[in-house]
Amino acid sequence: MFRRAIMALGLVLGLAACGAEPIWAPDEAVARARYVAPGGPTVTLLTMINNRSGSGGHSALMIDGEQRLLFDPAGTWHHPNAPERNDVFFGMGPQLFDFYMDYHARETYHVVVQELEISPAVAAQLSQAVLTNGAVPKAQCSLSISRILGQVQGWEHIQPSYFPNRTMESFASIPGVQTSRVYDDDSDNNLEILARQAREAANNAAAAEILGQ
Repeated sequence: MFRRAIMALGLVLGLAACGAEPIWAPDEAVARARYVAPGGPTVTLLTMINNRSGSGGHSALMIDGEQRLLFDPAGTWHHPNAPERNDVFFGMGPQLFDFYMDYHARETYHVVVQELEISPAVAAQLSQAVLTNGAVPKAQCSLSISRILGQVQGWEHIQPSYFPNRTMESFASIPGVQTSRVYDDDSDNNLEILARQAREAANNAAAAEILGQ
């Protein structure tokens, strides 16, 4: 009887862990936030690396096609000016992207940035894939991204993996990938960074309203 209770509890906890909270920004907010980056279509894999252990802590994918989409599966960053639909952020212009990078690059982590020029068709395929993927459960950021990347013709060597470093290394083997690293010595207090960014957004909105009067 006791064993059955333990098994039942494990099943409940397992089901809870598999869930992911869906978020769906309204059409007006998504349309208003639309941002198209200059230049041709690209895809950028972002990998957060622990500065002490070298292990991968998180993966995200930015697609620049008909508009810029930032797929941040099971991520914790958010901003009032970046509407979200199930882990996909819209309107990630230079300032919001800097906010995102500032949130992740800190005293304990740096960000590996791997950018690749792609065709409009591949950009459309990746955009559709992230938009229809749905909200991602915790600890499955790399798994969801590696599955999406591995569906692109010629990238089949990218096997599904829970480990961000493995996905990063597989992506690096694609010809043409340009790699850079972003370091910062900010505090590891992410909540303070989010609060500061929200305050900046509110102040900017207030200033814009005053100027518009």
